[in-house]
Amino acid sequence: MTDLSTGRDAPAAIPTLDTLDRQIVNTLQRGLPLTPRPYADAAAALDISEATLIARLRALLARGVLTRFGPMFQIERAGGQFVLCACHAPSDRLDAVIAAINAFPEVAHHYARTHHLNLWFVLAVSHADDVPAVLARVAASAAVEILPFPKEREFFVNLYLPV
Repeated sequence: MTDLSTGRDAPAAIPTLDTLDRQIVNTLQRGLPLTPRPYADAAAALDISEATLIARLRALLARGVLTRFGPMFQIERAGGQFVLCACHAPSDRLDAVIAAINAFPEVAHHYARTHHLNLWFVLAVSHADDVPAVLARVAASAAVEILPFPKEREFFVNLYLPV
């Protein structure tokens, strides 16, 4: 989120995680086992019960430590599309623009930045043909012009953020 008094990205609050939460986050960033019972097998590797793992994941999501937990798909193989989008949200309307954009289920996540294009988000649609109509609805709701940047090439970066 942008600090409106300075125009700079405000430091995010650092969540308090206990040792088990850290182990869960660090371990599952590398993926779940591809087995009939992935949560049970992941829990066994962490020396906890499946119920404990699921409860901890739900708590991390509820606290906002995790914003999403699930598989990553190549949506284009299923006929969908991801689109990186940017807009200029005036500082006096930033929170309202974010709320309007985030109200759409097709918006995966957003980032506030210190640039004229100060709000970026990822749009995910099930059918690539839906992109123009969904973007038009988002733009109208947020009352901003949205610039789409469709994916031209995919890069696998193997992002890992130890906590």
